[in-house]
Amino acid sequence: MLFRKNIDPSCAYCKHGSQLSYDKVACMKRGVVPLYGSCRKFSYDPLKRVPERPRKFHPSDSGETFHL
Repeated sequence: MLFRKNIDPSCAYCKHGSQLSYDKVACMKRGVVPLYGSCRKFSYDPLKRVPERPRKFHPSDSGETFHL
């Protein structure tokens, strides 16, 4: 789902911004903005997006959890 077309806008993965700290982004268009803010100039950069880690299998999980 990293390259899907309908991404919710967020300054965290916009091509106009670069992350300053864990909650601030330096935007070329708007200045310093919150990490999960957005604006009309949002342009998605898939290389800045960090996908979720996949769930690990635990022996205690039932077989129904990973049933195809």
